[in-house]
Amino acid sequence: MNKILSLQEDIKDHLRKIISNLGEVGSNFKVILEEPKEIENGDYSTNCAMQLAKILKMSPRNIAEEIVKKIDKEVYYIERIEIAGPGFINFYMNNNYLTKIVKEVITLGNEYGKTTYGNMSKVNVEFVSANPTGDLHLGHARGAAIGDCLCRILDCAGYNVTREYYINDAGNQIKNLTLSTIARYEQLLKKDSKMPEDGYRGQDIIDIAQKLFSIYKNKYELNSEERYQIFRDFAKQYELDKIKQDLADYNVLFDVWSSENSLYEQNKVNRAIDKLSQKGYVYESEGATWFKSTEFGDDKDRVLRKSDNSLTYLTPDIAYHIDKLERGFDKLINVLGADHHGYVPRLKAAIECLSGDSGKLEVLIIQMVRLIKNGEEYKMSKRSGKALTIRDLIDEVGVDAIRYFFAMRSCDSQMDFDVDLATKKSNDNPVYYAQYAHARICSILRQAEEKKLYYAKLDSYQNINSEKSYAVLKKIAEFPKIVIDAATKRIPHRITNYINDLASVFHSFYNAEKVINKDNIDKSIELLALVKATQITLKNSMALIGVNAPEKM
Repeated sequence: MNKILSLQEDIKDHLRKIISNLGEVGSNFKVILEEPKEIENGDYSTNCAMQLAKILKMSPRNIAEEIVKKIDKEVYYIERIEIAGPGFINFYMNNNYLTKIVKEVITLGNEYGKTTYGNMSKVNVEFVSANPTGDLHLGHARGAAIGDCLCRILDCAGYNVTREYYINDAGNQIKNLTLSTIARYEQLLKKDSKMPEDGYRGQDIIDIAQKLFSIYKNKYELNSEERYQIFRDFAKQYELDKIKQDLADYNVLFDVWSSENSLYEQNKVNRAIDKLSQKGYVYESEGATWFKSTEFGDDKDRVLRKSDNSLTYLTPDIAYHIDKLERGFDKLINVLGADHHGYVPRLKAAIECLSGDSGKLEVLIIQMVRLIKNGEEYKMSKRSGKALTIRDLIDEVGVDAIRYFFAMRSCDSQMDFDVDLATKKSNDNPVYYAQYAHARICSILRQAEEKKLYYAKLDSYQNINSEKSYAVLKKIAEFPKIVIDAATKRIPHRITNYINDLASVFHSFYNAEKVINKDNIDKSIELLALVKATQITLKNSMALIGVNAPEKM
């Protein structure tokens, strides 16, 4: 934790010691020290005197006066203290202490903002996990942005994060993909082969068949198990490679690609049913095998194996989550689409049954997104005439704007993605506003170098003393705390809010201060250090949402 945030904790500790000497308040008493919304109420404020009134049987005002008498203002950089209203204690800081953050940020560079808060707790974040049967679409794009941002934030907050993609490669979708590929291949052999009823009719299936034909010619003209397996694996890998490339171009990379099919090959699905059965939570009814999920809060029991001996979607998912828990993760976070909302209770029920702690699983539901252009919704790709893909969106808007806009909104709210705003080169566009702030800073530093002026790492900065400067310093100092807040609450939009605030206070500072001034070299050197610290913080915060910080615009 940086010096300024630790100072806030130090003041809280100081208050705790003072309060403990006033009387017995109990070990659970918490001192709350907050930043008031109104600047006239000071830099920090506490209502502890009012909290203590009943405990100490004194008026809040008298308690506040006793506390204030014992506060060591000089040690904690406190300029003055005021008691307001019924007993609020407001602290007005000697803001020169804020300048201590400048040297720390410049020294840490790309590491600024990182903390050990998570204590390297092992977290698995599974997201996207689209079937490898076609292109990624808008919902996948939003889920990929949210999932990746969350992973970056958790990393920064000191967690040991594994990014995982679950490949659904054992169900009917893969069967239909394979049969569709075979039909297209046979058509190339001039056979009158019809596409399966639930087949895939996109151009990519034709492309896959043509590639297979160029490799094998008519070798697999006749139906065989070998043909099925070879075509299945080839088609799946083709689609998966395309997904991986689109995600890589979207600045999303995974640590683990986990296969559903491998769960069957390793007999983990049957073992999952056995584990539930051994605990006494499986029964047979109407020829099917059921899980007593109502025992763990679900609204009804769930079928694991149907009467025709086929498995429901839930069964391999239970096996998959057992596998993740057995890999030693402390927390499993699933980022799922809006259509999975009703699926969560049954999965949590299985984890509660098997591990005794359904809290190990968290599920973030990504709500729907609409694309708006010229004031109207549009869904179709001009290129393909079908649903818009992540590739269409990248071509239309660009990765930075997509990532920023998706990170701006809470994942549990539906959103309209305004293409016109996202591509607008003005301060109305939040990503342009943020990137312009960074480019402006880089321009200032370049101009200074041309005039042989350079920032310096100093222990104190006496010439950084304006209200606009202090506003920037306070915002820079908040960054590690913002990261922790975004990580623990799973809210990436906390970072975009912060980026906008930091850009705003910097623009205000720059408009008020003459940074490069050869008539006052000492002040310029110090202000350039503040500018450099802002640049580092802005770049680091933008990296958390996968957005570039350009040096020129």
